[in-house]
Amino acid sequence: MKKTWLLAAFLLLPLALLAKTTTIYHTSDVHGFFYPKNGQGGFAALAAVLKDGPQNYLLLDSGDFSNGTVETRNSQGLKGVQMMNRLSYDAATIGNHEFDFKGEGLAPLLANAQFAVLAANFFETATGKYPPSVLPYKIFDEDGVKIAVIGLANREPTNPSKLYSFGKPMAALEKALTEVETKEPNIVVVLVHDSLKDEKHGTQSYVADIGRRFGGRVHVVLGGHAHNIFQNEYRGGTLFVESGCYLQNVSRISVETDDKTGKFVSARSELIPLLVAKTGEDADVKAYADSLREPGVDEELGSAPQGLSRAPLSDDRQDGPLNDWIADLIRNYSGAQIAIHNNGGTRVDMQKGPVTKRDLIDIHPFDNTITLVTVDGKFLKKFVKKGFAPNSLFTYSGLQITYKQNKKGKIKDLELTVDGKPVENRKKYVVATNSYIAGGGSEGRMFKRIAQKDKKLAGDKTIRDLMEEALRKGPAVPPETGRIIRR
Repeated sequence: MKKTWLLAAFLLLPLALLAKTTTIYHTSDVHGFFYPKNGQGGFAALAAVLKDGPQNYLLLDSGDFSNGTVETRNSQGLKGVQMMNRLSYDAATIGNHEFDFKGEGLAPLLANAQFAVLAANFFETATGKYPPSVLPYKIFDEDGVKIAVIGLANREPTNPSKLYSFGKPMAALEKALTEVETKEPNIVVVLVHDSLKDEKHGTQSYVADIGRRFGGRVHVVLGGHAHNIFQNEYRGGTLFVESGCYLQNVSRISVETDDKTGKFVSARSELIPLLVAKTGEDADVKAYADSLREPGVDEELGSAPQGLSRAPLSDDRQDGPLNDWIADLIRNYSGAQIAIHNNGGTRVDMQKGPVTKRDLIDIHPFDNTITLVTVDGKFLKKFVKKGFAPNSLFTYSGLQITYKQNKKGKIKDLELTVDGKPVENRKKYVVATNSYIAGGGSEGRMFKRIAQKDKKLAGDKTIRDLMEEALRKGPAVPPETGRIIRR
């Protein structure tokens, strides 16, 4: 019996030797979170993981690296690029938040990046060519294995710019892939700032089509944008991976190629939580990250005795305490009948205990002011219904919503009331929302239909100003939820 086992092991050994493993690490939607939060995350922990793993690897990022914290905001994204340079990233693509500092703010980020910026569908409007420092793809050689990485930028920048234009991603991918294949890579990776499943932004994702259309030609797709985590998802034989957000985790992808022919064999992924107690922190990277800290933002403003969560507290409702709290602040400040707050603008929960300026910037890093918009009830009903994707993209103050949802996620029997009275189609209502949504940004695109004469500023205070004022007056108390109820 023992001899038989040894013979079987001997016969399997040559097969194992023929397989060569290439390691790829992936992050996305880092948003400037350089440091651990509640014992998890940060570039120093990532550096420790990289140092402890295989010495030959690619480090790739799917975009949204330039804004989200005080460090990135105050440096207009440059500190985010510097941090990635320090970690020796190999490549990244362009996310929607790379435009937080408008079109003019993108060029300095590209110029300072010591990693390849890849976006096959991204062009200068004036020339129709790729901007300086942007490539459609790049081929890397890792221990004799040729890895082609093709980038696809997100097509809905936070601040649309006439300086740049976007091509259709699938057409751009096909063109780049055809050119790449003439160079005979062993592995083809697509790096994209879009998600396999995007409920957060209420948009239909094309990403899965990459596997269905280019399966066998594209081996790995690394996505982002929706802050999802996907591991070992396959479409058409193509591996799809997403690594979450805020540098809480890193994905390690192991790609096997035939050592003799160089042909792709298989790919699998593993999510590595960056738990500092387990990973440790690289001392040099930690010191560098600490040198980038903005002064004066760790002042305690107030407290949260219970902590406030973004997420709903029960399955039958769609509103969470933190978003309700923010929506109430907007309505009270503006004097509007109704406040609308986009849940995507709230980036992290408010933790129990002391709350600092840094915490508020992490919660809402955008400098949006409040806009008053006059709409009719018909618009309001359509807006609320369209906002389910299938979960509500918005939280409301002053508006009570009940609905039913069938097995396919379709909303029916939607009822809206203001001050206990049903919303009337022809009646006018004054709503308050942040300037980004009022201008038609992202999921607020319906507001583009509202004439400018029906919009006016409520004042010069930002949402973050309102949160800071409230905290200085007293502790943040979670409001009672139940404003959006499924019957």
